[in-house]
Amino acid sequence: MPSPRVQDLKPGDAARVVGLAKGDRGYRQRLLAMGVTPGVVFSVTRVAPFGDPIEISVRNFTLTLRKTEADILEIERV
Repeated sequence: MPSPRVQDLKPGDAARVVGLAKGDRGYRQRLLAMGVTPGVVFSVTRVAPFGDPIEISVRNFTLTLRKTEADILEIERV
C-alpha cells in the first residue's frame, strides 16, 4: 500500500510527519524552521477548490501549502 500524501487527506483528518523527501533544500529548511519536523502531528483544516492549496494546523498555527510543496512531507495517518 503506498504511503498517503497530504493532498489525499480531507478536512478533519490528522497525520504524523515521518520524514521529509529529498528536494528543494531551501524549502525543506523553511518547513523545519516552522516546526514541521518528523514526529509532529498535524490536521487538515481546509482544502481549496480543486484541492490546491491545503491548509494545515500544526503546533498551534496554520500553514497553507501548495500541492507541490506538500509533496515533500512523508506522512502516516493517525
